Amino acid sequence: MAKTKKPTSLYVDGFVLPVPKKNLAAYKRISTKAGKVWMELGALEYRESVGDDLKGFAFPFAKTVNAKPNETVVFSWITYKSKAHRDAVNKKVMADPRIASMMDPKDMPFDDKRMAYGGFKTIVNL
Repeated sequence: MAKTKKPTSLYVDGFVLPVPKKNLAAYKRISTKAGKVWMELGALEYRESVGDDLKGFAFPFAKTVNAKPNETVVFSWITYKSKAHRDAVNKKVMADPRIASMMDPKDMPFDDKRMAYGGFKTIVNL
């Protein structure tokens, strides 16, 4: 059976952030709402993952975001067709009133100043 060729031109926005364990349920509620908006407006994939095995052999994610003992780490990514597609989707998302209503810094269930973020070109897609 022949495999379907997957595109290697995908673009991924990645995030790593510390979330106080007591705020994890609130973070999940907000990210679920946000993810639905991203998907509705064109993202191909929206993932939020909570730390489970954070004692890495190299430089652990927890150190990357200076996570405190009462915090866990969330690793997230959103996938797009291309960087241009990402830019178009994010423009729509940032203009969406549902997202605007969640962007008040004093209501964030995490410290956004310690969030790591980057946009990535896909080079291998198996």
